[in-house]
Amino acid sequence: MSITLEQAEQLSEAAKAKAKEIGVPMNIAIVDEGANLVSFHRMDNAWLGSVDISIRKAKTARFFDMNSGELGKLSQPGGPLFGIEHSNGGLITFPGGVILKDDSGKIVGAIGVSGGSVEQDHEVASAGAAGL
Repeated sequence: MSITLEQAEQLSEAAKAKAKEIGVPMNIAIVDEGANLVSFHRMDNAWLGSVDISIRKAKTARFFDMNSGELGKLSQPGGPLFGIEHSNGGLITFPGGVILKDDSGKIVGAIGVSGGSVEQDHEVASAGAAGL
């Protein structure tokens, strides 16, 4: 089963709460198991350039069933996946994309967050994912 709109909205609320807590407005994208956008929220004053980045982070995590930052580690020069960010219409291979699993461990989607440092993006995405 894929993530539902209701679940996506809960995740987004958890992510927004964390973003408010750290004082950084974020763009928050949630995709289903097919990497289709289910929910998107742009907090007031979040960077416009991060809209696309948040969506691509979520899709990247789902396309490869790993957090975007983990894929980034594998795609460094000399790494086994060097250059992969040029596939699939462009991937984002730095932190902020987190896979979403149901209670049984099945991947049901992903969340992508952008608007702060990569550490802040990952922190907010992880807080959102924990809301599932």
